[in-house]
Amino acid sequence: MAVITKITTQQKNKDRFNIFMDYGKGEEYAFSVDSDVLVRFHLKKGLEIDELSIQEIQYQDDIRKAYNLAVNYLARRMRSEKEIKDYLTQKEVEEPIINEVLYKLASQKYINDEEYAFSFVRTQMNTTDKGQDLITMELKERGITEVLIKQAIAQYSKEEQVEKAIKVSEKLIKKSKKESERIVKQKAEQLLLRKGYPFEVIHLALNEADMDKAQDEEMAAIRYQGEKALRKYSKYSGFEYEQKMKQALFRKGFSMELIEEYLREIEKS
Repeated sequence: MAVITKITTQQKNKDRFNIFMDYGKGEEYAFSVDSDVLVRFHLKKGLEIDELSIQEIQYQDDIRKAYNLAVNYLARRMRSEKEIKDYLTQKEVEEPIINEVLYKLASQKYINDEEYAFSFVRTQMNTTDKGQDLITMELKERGITEVLIKQAIAQYSKEEQVEKAIKVSEKLIKKSKKESERIVKQKAEQLLLRKGYPFEVIHLALNEADMDKAQDEEMAAIRYQGEKALRKYSKYSGFEYEQKMKQALFRKGFSMELIEEYLREIEKS
């Protein structure tokens, strides 16, 4: 048996205490504990403790330290159970201790994956332009089950997604005045896919968005792209020159009718 000879408060952390003990060879530092553990085990000067009790005290203190880490991590924002587990694992906390902490946090309602999933979807809906597929993927990465994801994502109606997808598309259109209508539509579709919108939503959004360029806007775009092609193919002439210009502008998404009109225009100039 060992005897506690002294208990002192740590200078840098007033909630932790250093325990000094005499194992039969004089006083020496033994271990430190959280204030909660100190009270729980009634630690005080003169108390005799066996080795098994010391191991239990240290185990409970490890749980307390991990618990405090988790609570501080949760203080920034809501976290899923998996996020807490991954965080504690990064901090080199052992799995049995992590499981104890997760159980305690859940019983205190500090973590709840159902509430987390619903809150996460609402936040993404209100603060981002992400579609349901991207939000679903992010929930999976955070360890949320398929059942909870399905329930939470149901908040995000198809109508709301179409409305957001239209805004994303029209914003892209404004930035793409020097490109053909076909290329702009392709870019809008790719952008919406990256943002996680389902094909059905993309189709509806692109049909409703003001994607159609006026004739003069499309002509202005082909003139811009045509000038770049001219600089590239000016060394060619005749049939070869004409074919290269047509191929280049067709790849840029312009109709053959408009390409012919543009080539007649520059031929006259």
